[in-house]
Amino acid sequence: MITIQLAGDPHKLEPLTCKRSALEIELAGSTLHDILVRRWIPAAEERNISARSDFWPSAGLIEKIRQTRGGFSLHFQGQEVASDRSGDTVIEADADDGSFMIVYPWDLLRVNEDALSSVSEKIEGTVRERVTVDGTLVLGAGSVILPGVYIEGIAVIGRNCKVGPNCYIRGTTCLADNCHVGQAVEIKNSILMHKVAAGHLSYIGDSIICPNTNFGAGTIISNFRHDGKNHRSMIDGELIDTGRRKFGAILGDGVHTGIHSAIYPGRKIWPGISLRPGTVVQHDLLDEKLY
Repeated sequence: MITIQLAGDPHKLEPLTCKRSALEIELAGSTLHDILVRRWIPAAEERNISARSDFWPSAGLIEKIRQTRGGFSLHFQGQEVASDRSGDTVIEADADDGSFMIVYPWDLLRVNEDALSSVSEKIEGTVRERVTVDGTLVLGAGSVILPGVYIEGIAVIGRNCKVGPNCYIRGTTCLADNCHVGQAVEIKNSILMHKVAAGHLSYIGDSIICPNTNFGAGTIISNFRHDGKNHRSMIDGELIDTGRRKFGAILGDGVHTGIHSAIYPGRKIWPGISLRPGTVVQHDLLDEKLY
């Protein structure tokens, strides 16, 4: 049995948690809750594991716990992150370097990359002629990939999606159900939740996009600094080093970008905001009004 307990400061995950709990965030073809449960399953035989929702265990750590006997108390950065006290003996252990805390929105990109690193191809939708898959594709029922699409790396695409024609999907990218990615759109290493539409001439890189967001034609999300340094993002008035050299933007639910919008790296846009055509987003946008 595995119990996932909400933990951490959901405020630091905004705008992802403005409309949902952290466990309901969509990524890796599922939700954070479900992929955490799946990660812990190999270690859960004859155990009752309780784990924090803001801790991601490495595959190596799970294997180490699986091979131990009795209960355990797992610590990371000085705090208990998982335990099983059903046995007579409790083993104290520390997490390894491949494990990490899920504190900020960009940490979920790392979870998505790790969770999808071992997926196998599964095609339930339709792949038209002249589609190139140079990697691994998981395609849900009712979805269609149109001619001219090039997929490089790992792509997990949900149900009833339309992808193409003539677009490029690469990295470790996940599209949830009912998404539309259209003509000349490039998506790299990103998470698109359900009902996201990017119909024309846009670039979405190393970003997380919440449900019901629409990209106006020519919307570009920048994900690389000219000096090559790590990106920083504003949290509670403080610029936080994301630890990522490639990092785009976090867009909340129902955001609408105007045509020819440009979004600086590391910026966050709160739910319900609409951008005027030609908007350049240089700072986080929190107010629900037209920019």
